[in-house]
Order: sequence, then C-alpha cells, then structure tokens
Amino acid sequence: MPDFSSSLHCIGEAKMKFTIAFAGLLGVFLTPALASYNIDVNNDNNSGGSGQQSVSVNNEHNVANVDNNNGWNSWNALWDYDTGFAVIRLFKEKSCIVHKMNKEAMPSLQDLDTLVKEKKLQGKGPGGPPPRSLRFSVNPNRVDNLDKFGKAIVAMCKGLPTYMAEETQGSSLISYSENCISADILWILNISFCGGVVEN
Repeated sequence: MPDFSSSLHCIGEAKMKFTIAFAGLLGVFLTPALASYNIDVNNDNNSGGSGQQSVSVNNEHNVANVDNNNGWNSWNALWDYDTGFAVIRLFKEKSCIVHKMNKEAMPSLQDLDTLVKEKKLQGKGPGGPPPRSLRFSVNPNRVDNLDKFGKAIVAMCKGLPTYMAEETQGSSLISYSENCISADILWILNISFCGGVVEN
C-alpha cells in the first residue's frame, strides 16, 4: 500500500524549495530598482552637530529620497526626476517646501546612485570637489494644490502646510543671510531655504 504521508511530505518540500527559489529570484530582480544606503555625516554648518543620512534611490520610479536624522532638526528630501520637482519636509516647522530641481547643480539619478555607492564603499565622505551651493527664497503663501508636483510629493506632504520656493542668485542672497535653514545633502549639495515661513 503506498505511503501517502511520505508523498505529501515530498510534495511539501518541493513547494517550499520552489517558493524559496522564487523569492530569491524576485529579490535579484527587485534589488536594482531600489537601492538604500545609510551614511554617517557631520553637519558642521547646522546647529545640532552631527547626524545620519540615509539615501534611497528608486530607479523604477525615478525618485531619490534623503532622510536626515538629527533630532528636532531632522528633515526628509525627495527628488522626483520625472516631474522635475523636489521637496523638503521639515520636522521642526511641520511643513514642506517644494522647488524646481536645478539639473545643472543636482546630479542625475544614476550619478547620485554611483556617487553614494563610491563614497560609502571607499569610506570617504567629504574629500572630493567642494559641494555645489543652492539658495532658495520661500514664498509665504501656501500651495493650494499639490497634484501638479506629482504623486510622490503628494504622498510626502499631504495634510502639511506646503510652500513654493524659487532659486535666488547674486545680490538677492544678502537680504536672507540671517533667516535660513540649511539642508546639506551629503557632500554633494549645500541647500539653503530662506525667508517666508523659515524661522531661526
């Protein structure tokens, strides 16, 4: 008489091996779409000293996310390469600031992925060329509709007061020198948001 329990046991083992193999293959295919790196940074220019930044690069959705964990001065930045908009969510101010991406100063998604990987693997951090500096003037009027900035920014800032910022250059920088928030992105960019809703 056939041993049904033995047969069922073999079938169960085969299914489990197939599931494990499938999950492993799925991981291989999904890994390139989302790469994450945790990097220790020193925020010498910020009040609060040092913190940690984690960088997530999603090649499938063309989005990069930088989380800066530094106590009350923590923030999240998101760069949406499809819409051309970026946003920073400020925890202390409980608000978001949206701005157009300066594609001449901000690295492409692929370059950002490579830069972060290289610096992490080499354990260097700062030490290359000096970071680019960008300064934005924040409009004090709230944005009524987030939809024009894309789904990723809507997801990050829904329900929060959100403001638009425009890049400033030249002599217009002087008037905001004392009323700015700095959001340095690793060793790549020094970004300042000035005026409007920003408070020291």
